[in-house]
Amino acid sequence: MSGRYPDPVDRRVTSTLVNNKEDPSLERHFKGHRDAVTCVDFSFNTKQLASGSMDSCLMVWHMKPQSRAYRFVGHKDAVTCVNFSPSGHLLASGSRDKTVRIWVPNVKGESTVFRAHTATVRSVHFCSDGQSLVTASDDKTVKVWSTHRQKFLFSLSQHINWVRCAKFSPDGRLIVSASDDKTVKLWDKTSRECVHSYCEHGSFVTYVDFHPSGTCIAAASMDNTVKVWDVRTHRLLQHYQLHSAAVNALSFHPSGNYLVTASSDSTLKILDLMEGRLLYTLHGHQGPATTVAFSRTGEYFASGGSDEQVMVWKSNFDVVDYGEIIKVQRPPTMLASSSGNLPEVDFPIPPGRGRSQESVQSQPQEPISMPQTLTSTLEHIVGQLDVLTQTVSILEQRLTLTEDKLKQCLENQQLIMQRTTP
Repeated sequence: MSGRYPDPVDRRVTSTLVNNKEDPSLERHFKGHRDAVTCVDFSFNTKQLASGSMDSCLMVWHMKPQSRAYRFVGHKDAVTCVNFSPSGHLLASGSRDKTVRIWVPNVKGESTVFRAHTATVRSVHFCSDGQSLVTASDDKTVKVWSTHRQKFLFSLSQHINWVRCAKFSPDGRLIVSASDDKTVKLWDKTSRECVHSYCEHGSFVTYVDFHPSGTCIAAASMDNTVKVWDVRTHRLLQHYQLHSAAVNALSFHPSGNYLVTASSDSTLKILDLMEGRLLYTLHGHQGPATTVAFSRTGEYFASGGSDEQVMVWKSNFDVVDYGEIIKVQRPPTMLASSSGNLPEVDFPIPPGRGRSQESVQSQPQEPISMPQTLTSTLEHIVGQLDVLTQTVSILEQRLTLTEDKLKQCLENQQLIMQRTTP
């Protein structure tokens, strides 16, 4: 069930500050949730932004100015997590009501629902091929499901406390999970075995994600730190102790060069992973910043907070080398100290990056659009993915019908044999 939210929900925010054109700026300000925002995620083409809230609702905001938002109602309790499928035509959400819903993110807001866990679902994440979904829960398990039939595939059960987050690696071969047992666990999807446990955090691990290259993971914790590990050598690469309260979420820039964090100290921080230092501290939320996510191109990032606000920020800091996103992504390679400082590393740093940490507030700026050819190509690819996904879904339905008919035939044959047997 969904509906267009009747009140104006897209408000632009003005500021008396004039920012450097390469500094992050607050681009859009969405209001509509009636309780704390818990999660945000952009669609692949950045045309939509989904957010979940303690108000039990899901909102789908349109990045096009003056467009009204969709409010999706279905969950019976707080929505804790949300994730768009790679093609963008599906949206998964998890809730304190122990269910996962798969939505079609249009005005109708149709959804299917399944009971995924025996406690709060904390995390949902689609595999890069869109065919499977990983969920994490307070029931201490991580589960993997097929997307189109919501069929349970397998469970990962070595955590001994709530599992707050689980993500697929970019190639879909690994799964990483973060738990209140203070560990981050790396799993092999094929063997379903725990490859390694990272135990360096001093408190609950709230969030974890893969670097775009797939070679590193970053984890956020209630011990106020962010740590980055190499998943091949399991070596701690970087350790940031920059927030004054729990770090609730993080997101890698698609280039792999930056990391944005959201904290209960009300700030967002942008880290330069190549130099291993803090670039920006962003003040926007009144109260804890609970969630943050980059768009698929890195041009924008969105944040949510306990103040019921959803904010969309223009990155700007990567305008100088926007084309670098499509080049080979290189992971951070050196260990940062607890303060987040690193000596010079042998990576080219584009001009405009070597600034000391700055405190940035909001100033709306005109969005810089992608080249038309790139936009057309991406839209074509997304269209093709939709067709493929729908075809797979139809094939799976036909396969299910065939399996059912075969099962019925076998049962009939068994009955005939039983009748003919003296």
